[in-house]
Amino acid sequence: MTTHGTLQEPSTCPERADSSAVAAARAAGLPWMDEAGKIAPTDARSLSKVFFDRLRDLEEGTAGYAYARNTLIEMNMSLVRFCAQRFRGRGPEEQDDILQVGTIGLIKAIDRFDLSREVEFTTFAVPYIVGEMKRFFRDTSWAVHVPRRLQELRVELAKARDHLTAVLDAPPTVAELAAYLEITEADVIEGLVASNGYTAGSIDLPATGGDGADPAEAGRSYADTIGDCDPAMELVEDFHALAPLLERLDDRERLLLQMRFGQEMTQAEIGAELGYSQMHVSRLLGRILAKLRKGMLADH
Repeated sequence: MTTHGTLQEPSTCPERADSSAVAAARAAGLPWMDEAGKIAPTDARSLSKVFFDRLRDLEEGTAGYAYARNTLIEMNMSLVRFCAQRFRGRGPEEQDDILQVGTIGLIKAIDRFDLSREVEFTTFAVPYIVGEMKRFFRDTSWAVHVPRRLQELRVELAKARDHLTAVLDAPPTVAELAAYLEITEADVIEGLVASNGYTAGSIDLPATGGDGADPAEAGRSYADTIGDCDPAMELVEDFHALAPLLERLDDRERLLLQMRFGQEMTQAEIGAELGYSQMHVSRLLGRILAKLRKGMLADH
């Protein structure tokens, strides 16, 4: 029996090697790797060259190609764990996510690596792995989704604010930040506003006040202090859309609407006022309302 993380001839340990995996190794013209994930990093570096050399000659989709590629992933997982160390301090669940996205970066590096570049695979792979990890934090750390440009601007603003505060011995103004970063003041303001979306508090947290807070407010949450939506607010947009449509009506049509809905006259009263029958008033109002309804739907 051999130790973990060593090269094996396919026939030496049949009880530990899956027959299909052994066949794939043989098809690839490569040695069987016993627990490739436990290969020492220094050994993995030299062995990776052997596997990359064969990988470029194997046909994608074959069992031999899959064996070579999967073994390269297992052998180089130490790179992912190494890169993940710079993000220490995260919870265990988030640490698992970091390793997963780092593995995606490793796979991308393996698929794009070429031995003819005469560069070490570790040098080539680390930027891919770290890049995926940073992208993970950039896309998941914000409480509110904002454009990537503003996410990056937030970081630049934070660095500039710290530097200028130390130099000026006072918090920098928007103009000073804009001059230092060589951007417009409008961009600085947009970045500062976007920074508010990085974290968010729960509305279920206690709405604690100062020393002069009303004792009756004790135990209430922020949600208890937020007003409900006013159903009438939905009418505002409709009124704005309706206004230009009303301007297109002729004088008689506007008069009929004013009498029916402004003065709240009945159809019989309108007919008596204008000398129309109640049926004729009903048809006119129906035609006007249909025209307005069609215009409202077309605008939406």
